[in-house]
Amino acid sequence: MKRARLWARVADDIRPLREPSTIGKALLSEEEKQRLIKTASMRPEWETAYLAAVLCLNTTARSSELKALRWSDVDLFAKTLTFRKSKTDAGQRIVPLTDVAASAFARLRRRAEGFGPVEPSHYVFAAFVPKFKLNGKRVADGVIDYKITAFDPTRHLKSWRSAWRTLTKKAGLPGFRFHDLRHTAITDLAENGAADLTIMGIAGHISPRMLERYSHARMKRQAIEALAFKAPKRQVMTQTMTQIRPLRLPTAPNRLKMMVGPNGFEPSTSSVSTYHGS
Repeated sequence: MKRARLWARVADDIRPLREPSTIGKALLSEEEKQRLIKTASMRPEWETAYLAAVLCLNTTARSSELKALRWSDVDLFAKTLTFRKSKTDAGQRIVPLTDVAASAFARLRRRAEGFGPVEPSHYVFAAFVPKFKLNGKRVADGVIDYKITAFDPTRHLKSWRSAWRTLTKKAGLPGFRFHDLRHTAITDLAENGAADLTIMGIAGHISPRMLERYSHARMKRQAIEALAFKAPKRQVMTQTMTQIRPLRLPTAPNRLKMMVGPNGFEPSTSSVSTYHGS
């Protein structure tokens, strides 16, 4: 409506949706993150959700951005990923690939090449129809193996929601949304000291309120690190103080005797040197 210059006519009558006061569960601990990824890699029917999760944690990508990726957007030699289609224009960006992300794309590439030549216009997460070999009568009983009976690289996969719900429950994280992986990745960037502009350059569009929350996460991390830095100093100081022996001064008569010496008020050189050496 803005492009058609019609928004001004209705803007006063439309109340914008309230922005959520929180960013969801968001903060996975390192142990939870590793458990989720390990669980996702356990079953063949979770392969797509597993690879998508790895890419999200390493690129901050939304699920819609991953589904829209074509092979022309992936440069494994330069190790860069280009998001051409996103939620907003600000979401169009180029993100460097970690070694983990590059390995995930290489695995997706090998899977695609198993069905024929891969064209730049083909989707990375191409649509496919799996046929499972089950351990029982239901998928929930366990999948022994599976094969893809149909593969269409000209269409992208619609969803991995069902697999995601099952594996998160298995990992002990029921209700954890795929989008929360993006929040986790952005929070990791903030807590590791990335500047706001760097975070926006990697994650794309972030509302000012959301960016402020990530900035607060960074400041909290810096505050905690400052506390962790001070604790050893106090301990070292305590240990040092206990190791120092108090200086034992001679009693008053001895001090006078050492000051006077055997030859009067000008002690001999040997007496002085003996005092200072003690």
